[in-house]
Amino acid sequence: MATDDLPLEEFGDSTALAMPDDVGEKSAADLATVFDVPVNISAVLGKANMSVSQLLKLNKGSVLELDRKVGEAIDIFVNNRLVARGEVVLVEDRLGVTMTEIIKTDDKGA
Repeated sequence: MATDDLPLEEFGDSTALAMPDDVGEKSAADLATVFDVPVNISAVLGKANMSVSQLLKLNKGSVLELDRKVGEAIDIFVNNRLVARGEVVLVEDRLGVTMTEIIKTDDKGA
């Protein structure tokens, strides 16, 4: 039987889930259980709005104008949530992103 199928009573006493006394003190070891959880990271250079007819006219060599200026920070999303802004950098022959600002949100359990 999978753990998803167990009735709530079979999980035992809920007091075992109580927070430890040293809640304020966290370390990297506290996050060890989530280190292998995969996340989707996107670096968005900019956006553009167009009609389907304009989209169908695009072909190889077409230039798509974005809503950002050269040198303006790009948005960095983790699992479709904005978490940072950064700058595009060249690392050897690949593009990369240097984070310049971390976006903190007031996430109240949402």
